[in-house]
Amino acid sequence: MTRKVILNLAVTLDGFIEGPNGEIDWCIMEDDMQFDKFLEQIDTILFGRKSYDLWTEYQPNSNTPQSEYHMWELMQNTHKYVFSRTLQYSNPTTTYINNHIANTVNQLKAQPGKDIWLYGGSSIITTFLNQNLVDELQLAVHPIILGAGKPLFVAINNQKQLELSTVNTYKSGVVQLIYRQSTKNKSENS
Repeated sequence: MTRKVILNLAVTLDGFIEGPNGEIDWCIMEDDMQFDKFLEQIDTILFGRKSYDLWTEYQPNSNTPQSEYHMWELMQNTHKYVFSRTLQYSNPTTTYINNHIANTVNQLKAQPGKDIWLYGGSSIITTFLNQNLVDELQLAVHPIILGAGKPLFVAINNQKQLELSTVNTYKSGVVQLIYRQSTKNKSENS
């Protein structure tokens, strides 16, 4: 069975993944969203360099709720691939990829293991979508309009047909939409 590449992230109602200054303070995390269950189904995270740099700066502290600390531990125990044009070093838990994105991703998908999380940022998301490398989109649409910021989709080359798989609603007003890549898109990529 082939592993899936899953784009899972939060987005505002007006389509932004960050505020104008990189703010994500609008992002709601509730226990009933069961994000830890998502993390348990993956063993690999794909990052753009900027997102990876921001992610590695975060460290839970003594005030961090136990549920969030558990999610942090799950993320720490994954292998990370960072797509960067400049950085070239690797360590036991992080591999830097400078080129041949499609080949690298297809090799990862063919390896045994759990699913793969495409974390972002928007540049790598665009590259993955333009190369039809995303199998599933899990978008948590938050009930907020920012008016400005970093949009989720930029410079998409061609129309992408998706198939709605699941809709989950939460007490906060967040709606999670899960879409799968249409078989039409996959046949065009062959």
